[in-house]
Amino acid sequence: MLREVTATRYVTPLREGGSLPGIVEGDDLGTYVMKFTGAGQGRKTLVAEVICGELGRRLGLRVPELVRMQLDPVIGLGEPDEEVQDLLKASGGLNLGMDFLPGSIGFDPLAFEVSAKEAGQVVWFDALINNVDRSWRNPNLLLWHQQLWLIDHGATMIWHHSWKSAETAAAKPYDASDHVLSSFAPDLDAAAAELAPRVTEELLTEVTALVPDEWLAGEPGFDTPDELRAAYVRALLARTDIRDRIVLGERSADGPSKVPAWLASELPQRGRK
Repeated sequence: MLREVTATRYVTPLREGGSLPGIVEGDDLGTYVMKFTGAGQGRKTLVAEVICGELGRRLGLRVPELVRMQLDPVIGLGEPDEEVQDLLKASGGLNLGMDFLPGSIGFDPLAFEVSAKEAGQVVWFDALINNVDRSWRNPNLLLWHQQLWLIDHGATMIWHHSWKSAETAAAKPYDASDHVLSSFAPDLDAAAAELAPRVTEELLTEVTALVPDEWLAGEPGFDTPDELRAAYVRALLARTDIRDRIVLGERSADGPSKVPAWLASELPQRGRK
């Protein structure tokens, strides 16, 4: 189970995020980026954050610590912004916190170098989880202590928005042409050889078990949270051979984002054209 923390103070909203995450302080004296169950993107965003974030960590990628975060809506009574007040009121109970990395800066591919090995691992991982939001428009990477950290995995595993077509979606290629690390000659063969054998049913079962039952309950077509967890395991296992379906073509320059239209409106808008 993820470590549990109680939010003690709401500090400030992060308005570049489509779901209006906020910086909060916890009863462990830590500072976190909190993502809310009451946000418009819904609990599936938090499910994706847990499964993909914890899977990435177990594969050796740097992901800030994720915690279960309890929120008492009374914490927002002094917040002057009505939008934030409404969000906090709608999010009482269990939410998700991500360790805040003080002093980190957003990754800029024109200012920082990434090795072919690390670029390959990140691109392969994003292909595995079908991450549609790590493009040059919105990298979702941070530089902290001169190391690359992966954040914001809410726009992954988009098949879980329509389980009826999940098997078909899992079989599709992954277009990495606009991936923020595509220009660093990612060594995808080495990444696949190292990481794919580690993505086992046992590992995926361990990771999906970290998702709270209450975020999984009530999904149409599934009688129990464990049935839904097993569906996530099957979908991800089916993509472990994704190496041969990763497309690295010409970047779309100033063209439109390749994010599906139905999802684009829900994603953060920073850097998009």
